[in-house]
Amino acid sequence: MSKKKKKKIVRGIFFYAGILLLMAAILIPFFFMVTVSLKSAKEAIQVPPTVLPEALTLQHYKDIFNANIFPFLKYFKNSLYVSVLAASISLVFGIMAGYALSKLRFPGRMTISNSFYCVYMFSGILLIVPLYRLLSSIGLYNRREALIIIMVVQTLPTSIYMLKGFFDTIPQEIEEAGKIDGLNYVQSIFYIVIPISVSGIVSVFVYAFMIAWNDFLYATIFLSSSDLFTLPIGLNSLFNRPDYIWGRMMAAALVTSVPVVIMYAFSEFLMKKGTTEGGVKG
Repeated sequence: MSKKKKKKIVRGIFFYAGILLLMAAILIPFFFMVTVSLKSAKEAIQVPPTVLPEALTLQHYKDIFNANIFPFLKYFKNSLYVSVLAASISLVFGIMAGYALSKLRFPGRMTISNSFYCVYMFSGILLIVPLYRLLSSIGLYNRREALIIIMVVQTLPTSIYMLKGFFDTIPQEIEEAGKIDGLNYVQSIFYIVIPISVSGIVSVFVYAFMIAWNDFLYATIFLSSSDLFTLPIGLNSLFNRPDYIWGRMMAAALVTSVPVVIMYAFSEFLMKKGTTEGGVKG
């Protein structure tokens, strides 16, 4: 065996060992979340702890769907309402702005494109006071709509930047052919750009959805009524109870993460499908 081949094998071993260590660091916390959620309340806090449950129980999952213990469905509806609307609005404006910056030529286009991430130079905490004063003055404090507006502001720069990148890859000749057939700019977006960029559009929607779904900072500040709480605030209230039960908290955390995992997996499927079809048709 040559020296060069030995070095290649050693590099491969270290590479895959590093991947395995990284996967372990990521997956081990989820493993313990699942096992604790399936243990009884007594077993979850016993010393020495058990790695696997001695007796499986689904009681904690039943408890989080009991409105008297934890109004999960109410929090879930609030989170879904905020996240879907915020992601949809961010996506619509992102498509329009991304298309304009990608395909239209006007003064200041490059300056606008290069300045999107300036908004992320400022910490979210610095924006709380001005946003609070602004939204309170127009009567949106303790309203879910306030959270939707904030999430759109938070996600729109990245949505525009990502969609512009996708639209830049669409050949100009395709749109020119559409214009010959009588399509205007708006029709080109709906009949040409969006169908070609489905995978990118889904990715942007999932990104905006995840940001809104996981938001805790702004939801804590702008929502004061328990009827309007989103899941992150609800989970925090569950964790801060004096009679907290570890299994119940882990079950609630796992169920809360399910929609994001499903959407992420779905977006990955669409992206791979789009890449494969593009390779076949190209």
